Amino acid sequence: MNSWEKNVRQVIPYTPGEQPVGTDIIKLNTNECPYPPAPGVKRAIKDIDTEMFRLYPDPEAKKLVDAIADYYNVSPEQIFVGVGSDDVIGMAFLTFFNSERPILFPDITYSFYDVWADLFQVKYETIPLNDKFEINPQDYFRKNGGVIFPNPNAPTAVSLPLSRVEEIIQQNQDVVVIVDEAYVDFGGESALPLVDKYDNLLVVRTFSKSRAMAGMRIGYAFGNEKLISAMKAVKFSYNSYTMNQAAICAGVAAIQDENYFQSIVSKIISTREQAKKRLEALGFRCTDSKANFLFASHRFVPAEKIFNELKSRQIYVRYFKKPRIDNYLRITIGTDKEMEALYEALEEIING
Repeated sequence: MNSWEKNVRQVIPYTPGEQPVGTDIIKLNTNECPYPPAPGVKRAIKDIDTEMFRLYPDPEAKKLVDAIADYYNVSPEQIFVGVGSDDVIGMAFLTFFNSERPILFPDITYSFYDVWADLFQVKYETIPLNDKFEINPQDYFRKNGGVIFPNPNAPTAVSLPLSRVEEIIQQNQDVVVIVDEAYVDFGGESALPLVDKYDNLLVVRTFSKSRAMAGMRIGYAFGNEKLISAMKAVKFSYNSYTMNQAAICAGVAAIQDENYFQSIVSKIISTREQAKKRLEALGFRCTDSKANFLFASHRFVPAEKIFNELKSRQIYVRYFKKPRIDNYLRITIGTDKEMEALYEALEEIING
């Protein structure tokens, strides 16, 4: 080992879903939206004055912040924006999780949480979900350095009612509680109404799922003005110019088209509910998903076998070889045509 290598921080990186390259691929493994962004996004990108690219973007991303504030009827001072919700949550870890006590999050959850904790040297403990993959609020009623969990959870797709979310916040008012709502638009209950009630609550959202903007990397958070101010101080100490001009313009256009937003969310929910029935008819058990994906386990055929067989047919789903969930597949909801191809392939695999 070279002498400089002794000072390298050793971390196990987050492993994202596979990004296959080629044609005739059905990609149901990274929870992207199967539909294009709102029509106004294309127009906004086309109308950008490229002369602006020689200038740094607005560090405050004021146009985007104001558009989000108008849409949700909150103060701009209650909003933080970043390069995807991963960036927002990463900044939240740096800002709020500095206690000697461990932070708490579920044992089956978004697999970036433990990566951030290791990277930023934050102590953490994982709290087991129950046998139905549900969060039990009482498990979080103890001293800790902070709490974070997705609602709906990922990869389980199970949603916690708002009353139960509030129990966790109520019992942890001496630390920051982060509710990661990447999938809330597909049927979950948002904790946004609680932001004015609890000054320790941070609610994180993304444009990647229901706004069909994963490629633009736009994330945002709601919180008490003091929380947001603290996050901005950390952000501006690290990198003031995180959001680019194009993302800011596209984000404004996306959030202003309410009709389009509602139409694609409704399509995805409809396809999801149909998919539950179709998969169950093929012998799968599915959690009661409130997200844009299903978490499914077959009664007889191992998940890993199904995963590999689908991949050989150019259909990509997500398989996690981890304790408690190694016989489950996470299946993103695609278009109706893509889902029909999935059902046909699954029928061949299962019957074969």
